Amino acid sequence: MKALVPETSVSTNSTIWAVINRTYNVISGVKSQDITGITNTHDLQQTDKYYTVHKETTPTDNVNDKSQSKLNWHPAFFQAMQQELFDWKDLLEFKYEYQLTSEPLRIDLLIIKKPKDIFIEKNIARIFRADNIFEYKSPEDYVSVKDFLKVYAYANLYAAITPDVELSGITLTFVESRYPRKLIKYLKTVRGYGITEASPGIYQVEGDYIPIQIIESKKLSASENIWLNSLTNNLEIGNAGVIMNEKREKIRELSAYLEVILQANSKVFLEVYKMSNAMTFEEVFTEAGIIPEWIERGRKEGIKLGMEKGMEKGREQGMEKGREQTVRNLYSMGMSAEKIAQATELPLERVRALAN
Repeated sequence: MKALVPETSVSTNSTIWAVINRTYNVISGVKSQDITGITNTHDLQQTDKYYTVHKETTPTDNVNDKSQSKLNWHPAFFQAMQQELFDWKDLLEFKYEYQLTSEPLRIDLLIIKKPKDIFIEKNIARIFRADNIFEYKSPEDYVSVKDFLKVYAYANLYAAITPDVELSGITLTFVESRYPRKLIKYLKTVRGYGITEASPGIYQVEGDYIPIQIIESKKLSASENIWLNSLTNNLEIGNAGVIMNEKREKIRELSAYLEVILQANSKVFLEVYKMSNAMTFEEVFTEAGIIPEWIERGRKEGIKLGMEKGMEKGREQGMEKGREQTVRNLYSMGMSAEKIAQATELPLERVRALAN
């Protein structure tokens, strides 16, 4: 299993500035090959208490697409939820992309209470029962009516096929960064539900057998929900500063989260970097394994590019050797230098030199 913190670390500010400048070039529209592959996805695997983040190549790795829609926000959401509920980590079980059946039906996040009767005194978790299903949408996406119906069906299916799970012990939470206007209108007018804003950004749905809440993450309190509130492509400088000053033991668990918000908010982090001690930026992102990983990706891309260029040069040399042998063969057959040059598309002087 790959460790979150690499054995080697970055120790020079010049290296960090190079990474930052390349990142700035990408978001500023300046062409740069050094940062290729930065949009890799993450595969999460469970350890005893937490989930470790691994990288794997995706088909988008070699596409020069700077749109933030290519960022993989879901692993970052998973880690944000772990941090939001950090004080109860020993009482909860987090299951990322929980697979319902052998078919590709997956729940974005399933949080299971270990002691079923505990109460989580946290604004986003007050509705929690035994099994709590989450649907998350990235900043460019939103929870549609069809999304609601799909996840509602997942809840029923989960209760039907999972041993010792009752529908009465399930809750549904939908998380997006914007106000879910169309969904709320549907719930009110079509389903006849009531909607109450229990606290800023948290809307409780009343009238269904299953407890349901919708979270508008950008409206959450930054002091109480720094991780979800900051999971955005419009990050406040103050929030970025708070995250960079977090305890190192938390930083080690947040590689997916930090990589996504750094890429989505590069200019903000550049401003924070300029205003803070230079080592702060280096320590935070090196500790999370992000900067060494970028450097390693760049090294591998450089090796790959070198091999490709070497193969191309080899092919060219092979073709050149073939043309030279063709010239000699045609000379031996009595063809004139002028006709050989025309046939092989080699300069006449080159043909005459090969004939001697």
